[in-house]
Amino acid sequence: MNSTETIVKDGQLAEAGSSHPNVKLTPKENRVINFFKDATPLDWEDWRWQLRNRIRTKEVLAKIINMTPQEEKGVDGCADKLTMSIPPYFASLMDPEDPDCPIRLQSVPQGYELETSPEEMSDPCGEDKNSPVHGLVHRYPDRVLFLVNEMCAMYCRYCTRSRMVGDGNRTLRPSTYEAAYDYIRSNKKIRDVLISGGDPLTLGDNMLESIIKNVKAIPHVEFVRIGTRIPVTLPQRVTTDLVNMLKKYSPIWMSIHFNHPKEVTKRVKFACDLLADSGIPMGSQTVLLKGINDKPSVMKKLMHELLKIRVRPYYIYQCDPILGSKHFRTPVSIGINIIEKLRGHTTGYAVPTFVIDGPGGGGKIPLAPNYVVSHGSGKHVLRNYAGQEYTYVDPE
Repeated sequence: MNSTETIVKDGQLAEAGSSHPNVKLTPKENRVINFFKDATPLDWEDWRWQLRNRIRTKEVLAKIINMTPQEEKGVDGCADKLTMSIPPYFASLMDPEDPDCPIRLQSVPQGYELETSPEEMSDPCGEDKNSPVHGLVHRYPDRVLFLVNEMCAMYCRYCTRSRMVGDGNRTLRPSTYEAAYDYIRSNKKIRDVLISGGDPLTLGDNMLESIIKNVKAIPHVEFVRIGTRIPVTLPQRVTTDLVNMLKKYSPIWMSIHFNHPKEVTKRVKFACDLLADSGIPMGSQTVLLKGINDKPSVMKKLMHELLKIRVRPYYIYQCDPILGSKHFRTPVSIGINIIEKLRGHTTGYAVPTFVIDGPGGGGKIPLAPNYVVSHGSGKHVLRNYAGQEYTYVDPE
């Protein structure tokens, strides 16, 4: 086999033309892989290698970026809150010199995380109180959130579930799944199951298939989704074996967490192409983050890049008031202004819904600019995106 045509399939050599990318690392990737002794491009394309070699310590991180005092303080103190975990691939996207790099801000702990405000809480979405059995959240009448593990490839520093992910006791495991299956079976109103975690794609194919197969076998379950950030932080995990397995249980939808245009790399595009070509519809869920994506121009660019890789913008979330999140959270008016600058100014498919997860367990509450100037007696005066007014009259 010609070495220039060598490509990777699940960490093993495969023939060119098997729909896997050529193993040719970018300069940024080469810079990071050189810190790992004896690592090869084949290792880089092996998602399990990426997981085993996640950046977890200040000593390793200091080789990759020039750390600021705030970052040093955050890394030193994060063990008591949410540990640090950055796959080498995602670390390669960080600017080593710029502490305001949007990838770096999301990945590297800062001392601000150790400060809390009165409005912040450990479980801002009220998931624990809406959990009828371990690992299952039932807030809405016809759908449930099925938390299947407590591990992610990369621990986002604003994580809503920082109370449970990280290096704590692994209480979600196959032995706990049966109670969740039984609960879903016994509630025939449940038609929609969102499989999340942690991140379910950190599980192996066989384990993930077992979960999907059990959920899909429940007659009244019509809709199954996977909530994940892996295609962004560890796109090597999206293999032909994975997508072929998912195809067996079609339709499977995937909700992917994208936050910044810099995350939409060629490697991520390849992963999303594999998913889309396999008939797996994808939607994006974005968290509004101060200094990262709180400008309309940045958010518009992200939405356009997502459409180009066949990912439909779905939600923009107001950042949840998780403990130590004040430096990430923006005023609500920022999110409304972003929607105002998108609606009518770009493709409708590129306009997501801006929502706040009602603190304490209220569920998603949509917010939008006010386009109603006045209404009464069956007459509605409305303004459009350009500020022009129009009147609509109800039929008698």
